[in-house]
Amino acid sequence: TSVTSARIQVNGVHLHYQQTGEGSHAVLLLPGMLGSGQTDFGPQLKSMNKQLFTVVAWDPRGYGKSIPPSRDFPPDFFERDAKDAVDLMQALKFKKFSLLGWSDGGITALIAAAKYPNLIHKLVVWGANASVTQEDVRIYNGIRDVSKWSEKVKKPLEELYGHKYFAETCEAWVDGISRFADNSDGNICQQLLPDIKCPTFIIHGEKDPLVPQAHAEYIHKNIKGSRLLLMPEGKHNLHLRFAEDFNREVEDFLR
Repeated sequence: TSVTSARIQVNGVHLHYQQTGEGSHAVLLLPGMLGSGQTDFGPQLKSMNKQLFTVVAWDPRGYGKSIPPSRDFPPDFFERDAKDAVDLMQALKFKKFSLLGWSDGGITALIAAAKYPNLIHKLVVWGANASVTQEDVRIYNGIRDVSKWSEKVKKPLEELYGHKYFAETCEAWVDGISRFADNSDGNICQQLLPDIKCPTFIIHGEKDPLVPQAHAEYIHKNIKGSRLLLMPEGKHNLHLRFAEDFNREVEDFLR
């Protein structure tokens, strides 16, 4: 089945999303920083089981084709994304759905699962963190200047945004997420983890250069009954690099 693209008004903005499959189990894919359905989830939109799942990939406000508005990072930007994501799925008439969140999208998915428990069927997160340490801030500052990024990662984002918006939004993101380090324990959503009651699957690449493994272990420890899978060769983008293994593990969990 083909992938359709559309925009729908949610909470005062026009959110762009892609949709494929006709399965009874609806799944929302939540991209990472600067990400979109198109840049972040190609192998999932293409290869996830279309008979079992209806797959939706969204562009959070200010990202991808959900511009305008321009992206900003107020203190509650993760909560805002969580509400937008859930309200988008409701606007598309899905009563209950599962969340697959990567990186920032994983944080958003954790918040959504905790705050809207009646709507979320199952939860998969990878490359996510519930707090920001000083070590994390050091890592984030290492990616602040997009001219130092590898060509492979940089190119699709420059094509999507143009250089100026891409560079400025990345800097704004580093400042926005680093602010969490000032909270006690660097808290983003630690207090919400015990509220997550749906079946939860945490995946982590042991070679992830952006998110230390302790974050995945913390999330696992604080979500009752959750499952943790470590991928020895996985980096931050393990769902792209090892798409076949990733898709198989996730589909088995979602069934």
